[in-house]
Amino acid sequence: MQQIRILMVDDHPIIIEGYQNTLKATKKENQTLVIDTANTCDSANLLMQRAAKGEPYDVCFFDISLPASSDGKITSGEDLAKISREILPNAKVIILTMFNESYRIHSIVKEINPDGFLIKSDLTSSELAEAFHHILIDPPYYSSTVSNFLNKSVINEIYVDEINRKILHLLSQGIKTRSLTEYIDLSMSAIEKRKKQLKILFSINDGKDESLIIEARKKGFL
Repeated sequence: MQQIRILMVDDHPIIIEGYQNTLKATKKENQTLVIDTANTCDSANLLMQRAAKGEPYDVCFFDISLPASSDGKITSGEDLAKISREILPNAKVIILTMFNESYRIHSIVKEINPDGFLIKSDLTSSELAEAFHHILIDPPYYSSTVSNFLNKSVINEIYVDEINRKILHLLSQGIKTRSLTEYIDLSMSAIEKRKKQLKILFSINDGKDESLIIEARKKGFL
């Protein structure tokens, strides 16, 4: 028997239940699925740290939009995926998201290079099953929306690294620029420079942080 250890992370328990039911109903006869689930960044991180010291996961499913961890260091499923790449190097990483905006998709592919990338609004039970079995044998598997975006050349592609995403997240939480150095290990001048670059990237003409947050949210970075 082939035992496959799986972690599923989504803040909607009913969605996780649907994923579990689909995989259990479509698994092969020689497969046993051991599935752990988490609804928060904190609980997911705890399960991953524990698995890294014991029995590692074979496959990790991460929803992108999750409430930040209690210490604010993990702000999304994207951050969890990066942690899994570090501590569970052999685990296949599958990203699931409602975002279907090309800039966001390109950014996730660059940052994580996932083994699977599925858009929730496109997803059917049969596609989830097909993706899962494909990824086990011959990754990657990208849903049609993701593939279409990646195949199109993106002019003026926006690429936001981990620090810039953290700056955007903190600003969206109402943290003032002068306080950002308490959360990010950079000088104030370095943070100001990054903010300026972000405003250029997102074509913010009025220079306001509020406008930057609105535009970043529209493009799926928050």
